[in-house]
Amino acid sequence: MDFNQLRQFQLKTDTDIKPFKCADNDLNEFLFGDAKHFQKELMAVTYLLEYMEENKTVAYFSLLADKITFNPDEKGIWNKLNRNIPNSKRRRSYPAVKIGRLAVSEEFTANGIGTFILDNIKYAFANVRRLGCRFITVDALCSAIPFYQNNGFQFFTEQDKDDDTRLMFFDLKNFTS
Repeated sequence: MDFNQLRQFQLKTDTDIKPFKCADNDLNEFLFGDAKHFQKELMAVTYLLEYMEENKTVAYFSLLADKITFNPDEKGIWNKLNRNIPNSKRRRSYPAVKIGRLAVSEEFTANGIGTFILDNIKYAFANVRRLGCRFITVDALCSAIPFYQNNGFQFFTEQDKDDDTRLMFFDLKNFTS
């Protein structure tokens, strides 16, 4: 797929969403039923990727503010995170951006679009720096865990290993564009 044919833009209340269907009905319902409301209520910002050649929505993602907070029960991961931060700058919480939703149309899966989106998010927060943000977080569906691991995300805890989703993070200091 020619990524130069993709147009990324922020969803607006008057945006006409082009056809889109992914394998997860909850993700489809969010895009068509909830995304504009979340945006209106300042809870999340959704971005669409349209394939200009075919006039279709190929993917979307939603971002929201987050933070990683020290949990005394998870000292191991906290020590690992703090190792990369100078002592004088260490805190009990660090700013993060959460990927609330990320979905690729069934028609366009296995084309690298998901990784393309993650790389763009990483680049924007590591290099453009409109907002101070050290980490990207995601509550990954179990089916999406290998995708996030392949893109450098790590588990934050083992306490959620039997849950439907796992909290994962990416340290933006590790991103090189």
